[in-house]
Amino acid sequence: MKKLSFFIKSCIFLCVLGILTIFGLYTYAYFSPKIELKSANQFFIYDNEEKIVYEGSQTTEWVKLEDISPNLINAVISVEDKNFYQHKGFDYLRIAKALFNNLKSRNIVQGASTISQQYIKNMYLDFDKTWSRKIEEAFLTLELEMHYSKDEILEGYLNTINYGQGNYGVENASQYYFNKSAKDLTLEEATILAGIPKSPSNYNPVSNLEKAVKRANLVADSMVKNEYITEEEKAKLNYSNLNIVGKRKTNNLQTLMYYQDAVLDELKTLDNIPKSLIDSGGLKIYTTLDLKAQETLENAILNNMDENTNLEVASVIINPQNGGVSALVGGYDYAKSQYNRAISSKRQVGSTMKPLLYYAALENNFTAATTFLSAPTTFTLANDKTYAPSNYNNKYGNKEITMAAAISYSDNIYAVKTHLFLGEDMLVNMAHKMGIKEKLQANASLPLGTSEMTMLDFANAYTTLASGGYKKDLHFIKKVEDLNGNVLYEYKGKKDLVLNENYVYILNELLTSTYNSAFIDYNTPTVMSLSSQLSQKYALKTGSTGTDCWIVGYNKNHLMLVWNGYDDSSEVKVSDGTISKKIWLETTESLMQNKNNTWYTAPKNIIGMPLNAITGKYDESSKNSNIFYFVKGSEPGSNNEVLVSKTAEAE
Repeated sequence: MKKLSFFIKSCIFLCVLGILTIFGLYTYAYFSPKIELKSANQFFIYDNEEKIVYEGSQTTEWVKLEDISPNLINAVISVEDKNFYQHKGFDYLRIAKALFNNLKSRNIVQGASTISQQYIKNMYLDFDKTWSRKIEEAFLTLELEMHYSKDEILEGYLNTINYGQGNYGVENASQYYFNKSAKDLTLEEATILAGIPKSPSNYNPVSNLEKAVKRANLVADSMVKNEYITEEEKAKLNYSNLNIVGKRKTNNLQTLMYYQDAVLDELKTLDNIPKSLIDSGGLKIYTTLDLKAQETLENAILNNMDENTNLEVASVIINPQNGGVSALVGGYDYAKSQYNRAISSKRQVGSTMKPLLYYAALENNFTAATTFLSAPTTFTLANDKTYAPSNYNNKYGNKEITMAAAISYSDNIYAVKTHLFLGEDMLVNMAHKMGIKEKLQANASLPLGTSEMTMLDFANAYTTLASGGYKKDLHFIKKVEDLNGNVLYEYKGKKDLVLNENYVYILNELLTSTYNSAFIDYNTPTVMSLSSQLSQKYALKTGSTGTDCWIVGYNKNHLMLVWNGYDDSSEVKVSDGTISKKIWLETTESLMQNKNNTWYTAPKNIIGMPLNAITGKYDESSKNSNIFYFVKGSEPGSNNEVLVSKTAEAE
């Protein structure tokens, strides 16, 4: 009996304590500073000319609750928070019910967040699930409820919620999806919009109309259940006649959101940036985006790819002088897939890895004229393992060929011989020295690009080569300010000279052999087909694996990488590689028109000699004559000429 009495008293005490605690929290929230709703969730993105290209939740598109269709208001309340007008920020009965159902199923099957809670959550730049963040959000929810009426909270929520495709706020979404004001939405359109916030990338009608309609029907069911519409009204809903527009009035590039997503990803990593837009009062983000470059790249993709296939694309354009990303595409169409292949997808890079190896070779006494036998070879590795790579289409010179010729033809045998001669760790160390962050495995096939990495990570190494040997921090953001113009962050450009400028110059010259007719012999340079269409001099390298097609090309002012492949790693076709080349060519040539002096100036310690492109010997009468570049003292015939000994061919 005493135990029962103690239990009852304990329960009463805990209940009273809970009530007093809740009362205290609401009292504390009442006396806390008022949140400014119309400025708390704004962010603006500017291009490299400081022209605005994106507005997060801008006040110019803020619409009053009375200017929003009742159809949408009723749909949102019904599906998101049916007791919105009754609770004070938290629906305690709904929380208890969700907790019971989740415990019963031993899984999270039901949520209980209210519109007020979701509104506060949307005011953060990220969605950390730490306890400190949850507690902070809870306090802010109480403050919201204490300082604003329900209509004001609902108005703010509808003007800031994410409706997919880069649309924040109901007016933006209405104009984008249906080309009409939010006050004119039909019941069908309202249920479509109300269904999007649960999963903006999956339930917006541009990405997947079928899923959007299925979700809209669930919204309509909730409206019937909550007596906003009748069964007869629901039965009359007709989604087959929806006019989905999916366009903005300005900056209507279908790939621009990939760049903007990359900007916001970088923003989250910066110090001194408030993670809460409530604290910052909104942000102005100045980027390295070149809108012309982005548009040119998108047009080249649309001109050369068929939207009816599953072939995907990723590309970045970088200014090697400062490491700023001028343009980025993470897929064929953001509306269909928001997965950003340029920054998230790890793929094999193929033979575009070889230039990193050949720079290491130049630093270790190889020259552009150093020769190895190009012939089918089986290499004996450690533990008596063997490795037998082959050249593309099984083309071999069956003779000694120069490093220049090996680059021109992308000869795999020459690359592996060089790699094993230097030691397998050499390429790993050089890749990291050039800026690649991915952990690479030291193995015999590494120079053939068998390791996987993201395009942006891989671009670090090529930026180092394109800049003349200076490692740069690739970046999207130049500066961040609050809405009052106070600078919160500013990129401080730094450049570390990590490579020898002489050898970088030689390598960059070697990479022009890929379209040089002097190398036409038993094989043809890999991008010879582009030669007649190039108006300027570029370092160019292609790469392919069974599942990936790459091309990388640059001069001192422009670096561009293009990848084509399939998300399910299906085998690529030869024609897929042709598409990559065309995208690179069209984009680069368009952007480089009328720009002079884009090639590199030879360092004083460099000399050039006319030699046979294939053999590396002096041959005055040869049609294969090509200028080879050397550091003074390493050229053939000099007193200090460095001879690289050849390892015995493995059987």
